[in-house]
Amino acid sequence: MTTNAAESADEPPARPRRRAPAGAAVLREDVTEAIRAAVFEELAAVGYARMSIEGIARRAGVGKTAVYRRWRSKLHLVLDVVSAMAVTGFPVPDTGSLEGDLRLLYEVTSRALRHPVASQIIPDLQAEAARNPDLAEAFQKALRDGQEGVASRIVAAAEKRGEVRAGVDPDLVLDLVSGPLYWRSVVIRTPKPPKGYLEQLARATAAALKAL
Repeated sequence: MTTNAAESADEPPARPRRRAPAGAAVLREDVTEAIRAAVFEELAAVGYARMSIEGIARRAGVGKTAVYRRWRSKLHLVLDVVSAMAVTGFPVPDTGSLEGDLRLLYEVTSRALRHPVASQIIPDLQAEAARNPDLAEAFQKALRDGQEGVASRIVAAAEKRGEVRAGVDPDLVLDLVSGPLYWRSVVIRTPKPPKGYLEQLARATAAALKAL
């Protein structure tokens, strides 16, 4: 095949294609997500203390190397997974009323906290967090950020509708909105709330927020 001399003279010489550095690994997202899912399952099955990288890898269907390429230890892995909980959070209800938003939030939260995985993981991580400051910080941030974001947006919408006054204390809002259900579901671990309980809780919480 012939090449036009003028064309080849005007064009810069082709650059050699870059190659990935020797030993560099391309981390597949599907493998990463499989490992994260396996962490939740392993935590629920054996708890943090007995959880191992080997068990996580086996449950995820990957080799240990795939886990260690992403996280240095099981602590870093759990910290990452727990921190991601804050990003996911709960959907923000939009029913048009403060009481309606709270009722929907409580229904979703109650179901989530009664899920077998969550009901095993949260108490276990709370116990481990008492001994591990790094885990405690990440766990508190995950729970607080997830709930605070939803609670503040519910109250902000209620403020625009004139249901609550402006400038209410955000920490008090978080305690009122999230405290009762977490106490019942996570701390004393009662079974499914009795019929009508969530409606009464939403009504009482809405009244308390309006009284601030």
